[in-house]
Amino acid sequence: MHLNALLPRQAVPALNVPLTSGESFVLGASPAERFDLLVFYRGLHCPICTKYLLELERLAPEFASRGVQIVAISSDSEERGKQMADKVGAKGVSFAYGLSLKSAREWGLYISTSRGLTSIGIEEPALFSEPGVFLVRPDGTLYYGAVQTMPFARPQFQDLLGAIDFAIAKDYPARGEFTGEV
Repeated sequence: MHLNALLPRQAVPALNVPLTSGESFVLGASPAERFDLLVFYRGLHCPICTKYLLELERLAPEFASRGVQIVAISSDSEERGKQMADKVGAKGVSFAYGLSLKSAREWGLYISTSRGLTSIGIEEPALFSEPGVFLVRPDGTLYYGAVQTMPFARPQFQDLLGAIDFAIAKDYPARGEFTGEV
């Protein structure tokens, strides 16, 4: 089976997901000054996601000061999306829910099947996407992307802030764009 690979400097797939605030996030409709940071997470059932998103919320003002808008996205239901936003105390991070698995796959995310109850006693959905982190430029092109096959060893947000600082200071281009013969 072939997974889609997003290419730096190329347009990313369309994204239109409902937010727990009652609005919708439509990628590109009102882009951030520098980047939209899209953090795809597994769902409410994942304790590692909760810890990861708590750190993201803690650093949200740092991202905002650099012209970065943050959206955390899952295929969870509205109720579960709201529970995660509440758990994280979301103020600087917008939470989106209802990501279709078709859209997840367009973004190159891996899909997992349920293993039942997790260590925190919450049922995994029948199917859900694994994590991914993307920085999208205001013009809708990919600047940075990372996907995981499982919840462990994700990019650290403090490191990502340093990378954004470097990219801004040095006008550093997106890398990994070469598609020619090798």
